[in-house]
Amino acid sequence: MLRSTLTRFARSRTAVVSRSAHTTATSYATRHDDLQFILHDVCGYEAHYKKLGYDLDADSIDMLVGECSKFCEQELHPLSAVGDSVGCKRDTDGNVTTPPGWKEAYGPYKDGGWQGLTVPEEYGGQSMPQSMGMIKSELLGTSNWSWGMYPGLANGAANTLLLHANEEQKQLYLRKIAEGDWLGTMCLTEPHCGTDLGQMRTKAEPAGNGTYKITGTKVFISCGEHDWTDNIVHIVLARLPDAPPGTKGISLFIVPKYLPDADGNVPAGAERNILCGGIESKMGIHGSSTCIMNFDGSVGYLLGEPNKGLKQMFTFMNTARIGTAIQGIGAAELAYQNSMPYAKERMSMRAMSGTKHPNQVADSLIAHGDVRRMLLTQRAIAEGGRCLLYDAAKIADGIYKPGASQKDIDAVEHWLGLFTPVLKGCLTELGQEAASLGMQVWGGHGFIKDNGMEQIYRDVRISTLYEGTTGIQALDLLGRKVMLNKGALLNKYNNAVIADCWRIGKENAELRSMAMKLAAYSTQWRLLTVRLLAQAARDREVVSSAAVDFLMFSGYVSLAHSW
Repeated sequence: MLRSTLTRFARSRTAVVSRSAHTTATSYATRHDDLQFILHDVCGYEAHYKKLGYDLDADSIDMLVGECSKFCEQELHPLSAVGDSVGCKRDTDGNVTTPPGWKEAYGPYKDGGWQGLTVPEEYGGQSMPQSMGMIKSELLGTSNWSWGMYPGLANGAANTLLLHANEEQKQLYLRKIAEGDWLGTMCLTEPHCGTDLGQMRTKAEPAGNGTYKITGTKVFISCGEHDWTDNIVHIVLARLPDAPPGTKGISLFIVPKYLPDADGNVPAGAERNILCGGIESKMGIHGSSTCIMNFDGSVGYLLGEPNKGLKQMFTFMNTARIGTAIQGIGAAELAYQNSMPYAKERMSMRAMSGTKHPNQVADSLIAHGDVRRMLLTQRAIAEGGRCLLYDAAKIADGIYKPGASQKDIDAVEHWLGLFTPVLKGCLTELGQEAASLGMQVWGGHGFIKDNGMEQIYRDVRISTLYEGTTGIQALDLLGRKVMLNKGALLNKYNNAVIADCWRIGKENAELRSMAMKLAAYSTQWRLLTVRLLAQAARDREVVSSAAVDFLMFSGYVSLAHSW
């Protein structure tokens, strides 16, 4: 299976048509040495896969990364600027056209089997572990985040179907997504409610034939309508007539753009089941269609158990939140890659420690300590964040491990749940910081559109907002993941960090002082948790006011542990 998969990926790349007409001011190239160091030397992916029963050695992993990197470097990154400048267009009939070259780039991606990389072979996929999909998503997202959102949302839909759909639904909808014929989205937010889904009003009325009539409006639906595939599978939250109030009364439904026939195909001349009522004009990610989706008696199919939709949707939401963390480190990586060359080439003033380029009118920017501070901050965020993310991806592999029991899956989700808000909340904030530093390195030129640095900032700005704002992630971490179990889950991780610090301090004299500093910060983290637990017992508002600072402190300690 592995050999045929690699051959398929390589063949799809040779079929790619050069789109040299599309250029972008920024550059992107996978830093393979750094990536391999984290995958093999730090995270031990080969041993991890062997333990899970996958036939993936270091060479195979590197080959997969190499093939994906070439596609991202040669095809996707050159399309980033045109995506930003042209954006998506919607006509009066509700059809959405994506930027020039974007649909064409999806062809070789689909033909190479990349869309079904982590889906089991029995449903049309490549049967790779979920963490390989995470690595793929980082490469796609760093090279062209907006383009990567289309297959990324479909990945979340596929994971939800894999865990919660019945066999008939898997054979139709999951297979179509895995083979790349259809893509997918999730539809949660409504005009009057985002995070607070208990206010949701979209209705699902039984039609008497096993289907449901879905009525309501969903907003901010990323990639909700486009021209890449002839059908789009929407995973939709709605309420049944007898549903209890609040979040306990939400069910999950499959609502396709077009109803397939008995053979699973879209009939010629089929009427739309859903209408895109508009697309938003946004600050960034212009190439991603952010849609208003109108459901007017749309035919839907119950996915999983009635009134269990929110719990089931967390499969999708956790995928999306970790995916959004990728946006943070992708922005940091891209900003760093385009700041470093400029800092080496741009000449300005003399270094305070003495002349570095005597034959030039001035020294390069990188000769100045403040510029090096900014560059090293970007790199620390990108590489530390990547390591943290890849460790979390190893944990997530347990959810989709072949033969895993529901008890095993619940245990993995419980442990992963501690890291999800830190990844999403902290890494997106830091990615935004790194993008801002990229503009700062360039000075006034960083503010100019033609140089591309401000696009990185505009595109990553949304990452702290969608899939739950930083404040919501912080409340999830402190309120639910820490306080509900009186810090037990956090203490488990904290103990592991301190144990590593003592081990490294004993084994490596060169790293001893840093290990002891991290141990001190980890102890402080525990003391802060105890103090907040005590204060919250007297005043619950403490949780809300302290949550973001607690999340960022947690993120910095976790990043230090990764380093």
